[in-house]
Amino acid sequence: MFDSKEEVLSWYESQPRALSDDFIEAIPWNEVREHPFDERFVPVLRYMRDVETLTDMYWKELRRTPTGRDPVISKFMERWGVEEVTHGEVLNRFVNELGYKTDDNWKTQVRSNVSMLYHINTYLLTSLTNLIGSRFTGTHMTFGAVHEMTTAQAYRRMIEIADHPVLTSILKGIIREESAHTHFYWSIARLELRKDPLAQRLARFVVENFYYPVGQGSLKRSRTRFAVATLFDPPAVDRMIETNVTRRVQQLPGFEGLTKVTETIGEISRDDQARAFPPLDPAII
Repeated sequence: MFDSKEEVLSWYESQPRALSDDFIEAIPWNEVREHPFDERFVPVLRYMRDVETLTDMYWKELRRTPTGRDPVISKFMERWGVEEVTHGEVLNRFVNELGYKTDDNWKTQVRSNVSMLYHINTYLLTSLTNLIGSRFTGTHMTFGAVHEMTTAQAYRRMIEIADHPVLTSILKGIIREESAHTHFYWSIARLELRKDPLAQRLARFVVENFYYPVGQGSLKRSRTRFAVATLFDPPAVDRMIETNVTRRVQQLPGFEGLTKVTETIGEISRDDQARAFPPLDPAII
């Protein structure tokens, strides 16, 4: 527990990089094809890669708000952005080493595939948050914590079901960094929410009514649902999402008893159509 945002930032900055240059260089890339890998997981890895790669877009959006202009949060986001893009780059290389090749412009293509409707909606939302002011920071940070926690559980689940030793090593490194991100977001959310009952009510209203799995909106909804349904069956939702996400969110001021994240992921996990294996879309390299 921290008493100030500056303490949270100081803790975060003391955390070493898990995906350092030395770590990435030591990955046995030449062994990737020596182990079986289910083709069904390739679209999921591409989805994960794209979510991580779009971090600079999310950060650009947040900079238009009082949250993004907060000096402590801004400093965190600068390093967060570098780390998240590295995650995307490493996942992309793993997919390439499997034999599903991308070209040098894959990041540009990922960004260009984001729909204009998403950009319009985001512009309107950030304009609204500017009217609300810093009271919306608790909402931003709560959403960030939820997305980081669910992302970490998705990586842990991929480790379980893919059972690929090289990917396991990569994902464990990513999880260490995602866990640090989670603790920052959750800690700042706690500080922001505990000082303002109105901020609590606003954050809870937004999460209860507008929560969606990370990446949905910027990426196609069908891709989101396939990734979630492939990773999580109902028992995994209860074991991982309920235990490691929902119960921790419920510890935030004003979030007692909230079950929205478990309900949303659980609904997708029970949808057989969401789990139907799509063809490997050539537009998604």
